[in-house]
Amino acid sequence: MKAYPDLERGESASETGRRHIPTRVLKQAVKLTKQMSAIQTALDGINPLNAGRKRDEAVMLLRKFFPGMEDFEKHLRKYKRELKTLENDKAKLEKRAETAEAKAKANEKTGIAKQMHTAQLQADYNSLRRLVDSLPEDLVRQAQQPQKTHDLQI
Repeated sequence: MKAYPDLERGESASETGRRHIPTRVLKQAVKLTKQMSAIQTALDGINPLNAGRKRDEAVMLLRKFFPGMEDFEKHLRKYKRELKTLENDKAKLEKRAETAEAKAKANEKTGIAKQMHTAQLQADYNSLRRLVDSLPEDLVRQAQQPQKTHDLQI
């Protein structure tokens, strides 16, 4: 932990109520994935000139792969509920992330609209200010004096 202070340990199984998947099962999955890749490479490499040798190589690899795969499936059945829970949690988190991202985009659009509106108001104000500043002072003073109301008699 001293070397990587920003890393945190996961929650304990007693707190989450889940059965944690042992690392050996995860390592077994990685091993099977590598074996599957080797089998796929062997099968893809078969051509008319080397069909017999590549076929024998693929069969040998499959003989090693199937027992491990069966064992892995047995382990997966034990952890199927936990895997389903993790998948559901992941889906919920992805949905929350999408919602948060959509809200952020909406807020960004709203913020941009507010900025544009503010900029437009500022431009209008500056335009009016230039107009007022260009008027002669005596006209401005006259316009600022209170108007006298004349009573009209009919």
